[in-house]
Parts: sequence; structure tokens; C-alpha cells
Amino acid sequence: MDFQFSEELTLVRDLARDFTDQVVRPASPRIETTHTIERSLLESMAEIGLMGVAIPERYGGSGLGEMGLCVVMEEITRGDFSVAVTFGAHASIGAMSVLVGGTEEQKQRYLPDMAQGKILCAYALSEANAGSDPGAMQTRAVRDGADWVLSGEKVWITAGDVADVVTVYAVTDPEKRAKGGITAFLLPKGVKGFSVGKREEKMGQRGSSTVTLVFDEVRLSDAQRLGGVGDGFKIAMGTLDRGRLALSANCLGCGKEAHGLSVSYAKQRETFGRAIGEHQAIQWMLADSATELYAIESMVYRTAWMCDSGQVFGRESAMTKLYATEALDRIVDRAVQIHGGMGYSSEFVIEKLYRDARVTRIYEGSSEIQRLVIARDVLRRGG
Repeated sequence: MDFQFSEELTLVRDLARDFTDQVVRPASPRIETTHTIERSLLESMAEIGLMGVAIPERYGGSGLGEMGLCVVMEEITRGDFSVAVTFGAHASIGAMSVLVGGTEEQKQRYLPDMAQGKILCAYALSEANAGSDPGAMQTRAVRDGADWVLSGEKVWITAGDVADVVTVYAVTDPEKRAKGGITAFLLPKGVKGFSVGKREEKMGQRGSSTVTLVFDEVRLSDAQRLGGVGDGFKIAMGTLDRGRLALSANCLGCGKEAHGLSVSYAKQRETFGRAIGEHQAIQWMLADSATELYAIESMVYRTAWMCDSGQVFGRESAMTKLYATEALDRIVDRAVQIHGGMGYSSEFVIEKLYRDARVTRIYEGSSEIQRLVIARDVLRRGG
């Protein structure tokens, strides 16, 4: 594989970088304080074509695939993790649910508006007792004539309160469950019986909304079913394979930001008559972080290339997510150590990056689940 970016990817990277520097970075302190990302910021991303970066051109997107999405994710995260996560809820797991599981009619109906940011979407899989084990979900969809009646509750749904359409996964056959008994539905905002519950107060990524969604006998037409009856678990996992890659690109961006700030600080801060970067203890920390960033970057873009090439990449996506999230924790921890007391102060962005990074080892499949996914695939297909 040639790891050199194409001209199109280089252009979208520069576009995302400029947008981050001019719009996202200046807004980040306000977002952290108010815990709010204004829709106008997301609309600005849509105006320059970032919302549809991974959506094929025939559906109104840029057609740059997972590579393009990862490039944008990396750059936006350097400016603000919460903005990138909100963007990802739409452009990654939201829109990609339709691309992975939708009928041609559904793709034609939804994806062009998603690419233009006219419709924002979210992804609702997790429940209070069905996080790492989605097959244990309790949300039900029952046939009622030509319609479906949806009842249950989803938790930890990113941007669920701002989305215009939510992909909801529900049990349609309690006997089969994950083996053909879960079905996906496209649920529009404002439908009777659908409400938004509490918003979580989080340690990090405070600007992104994480909410509970409640379904009280929501009536849906069969046309709102995404994919075939019983195909929901397959759609969910296929979407998460892509989502884990995008999250790994988040980790790359956050790690690069923390490392860059650490290098600058190591050159400026002096102890014992010289810059701390001249001390071997600091040099080793910087060397370790640089090495891990190189590894994350290589894994992210190699695996994204596999995805865009039509190869099977589930194991590699799990490996990338596992390594990127755990390496990021080490990188931001070193960054705090290098900054000393200043790294613990909220006056420095390092403290925020440290908090933002911690949850990456939990959502979209915890580290423990990634190890299970990898090990099972190794045993099934070989090393």
C-alpha cells in the first residue's frame, strides 16, 4: 500500500485543518463552559462539504470514504474532541448505518440531505443493561398490521437530542436476538411517543450531548425499517467497524495535539538552568509518545484503506481501536507529567485533553470487548 495521501485527501485535510483553526479552536473554550455545540457550527461544516466526506458521490457526498472521514476526524479533534464526536455521530455511525444497511430507496432519500447537513442523524444501540452485550437489549419492536410498535429506552446516545433521524435497534424476535432477532429502524424526530430523557454530565467531552432516548409505543411504518427484518445486529456491527476507525482517528488527533503542546512546553520550560527537553527523563517520554503516534497513524490509515478497498477489516478495526485508545491514555498522561502542575490546571488545555481521552477505552466497544473480537477472529481465521 502507498501511504501517501491522494490530492483529494490532501485538499480535504487542509480544508478541515483551516476550519479547525479558524472556527473550532476559537469556539472550544465556550463549548467547554456552556456544554453546548451550536447547530450553526455543524451547518458551517456542511457548507464546506465536510458532513458528506464519506458518502459516495452518487448520493451527494464527496466520495472520499473512510480515509476521508478519518482525515477530517483527526483534524477536527485537534481543535475540540466534543465537536469531532458530534460530527462523528452524524457523519460516521449515523450516516454509515444507512449506507451499510439501507435499501437503495432509503439511501436516495436520506443520504443527500445527510451529506448537506440538512438532516443530522444519530445511532441508538446501547441500553442500561446492554452495552458490551447488545444482544441483551430490551427495546422491542412488535408487528401491528402493516406497522411496527416500538417500546423501550436507549442510553448514552451521542447527539440524540439534536438529531433529526435516529437509527434505533430493537428486538423483533426474542428467541433469536443477535442471531437474526434484532432489526434496525429509522426514527424521525417529533414522532408521537418518542422523547429525549436526561442528559449525562460527563468527566470529559462535555460539549457533546449524551442522552437517554425513550420510546413509548412509537408507531412506525414498515418503510422505516432499515434493511431486512432480523438484519439489525449485522448492520450495527458493520457500522461499528467503521465507527471504531473514526474513533481511532479521534485518538490520533487528540494525541498529536497533546504531544505537540508537550514538545513546545519542553523547549520553553526551564529547570536547573536548562530547558526540560534537555533532560533525558523528558526526552524518553517524548520519544515514547512520538513512537505510539506513528503506530496509531499507520494503523488508522492502513485499515481505512482496507475498508475503502472492500476488504474484510473487522479484526483490524478492533485492533486499531484497542491500540489507539490505550496508547492515547499513555500519551495524554505523559503530557500532564511533562507540564507538571500546569498540566493539572484547567487554565491549560492539557487538563481537558486528559479528561476527553479517558472515555475512548469504553465507548464503541470497550478494550475488553475489542480483545474478545480480535481473539475470536484469530481463532476462527488464524493468526
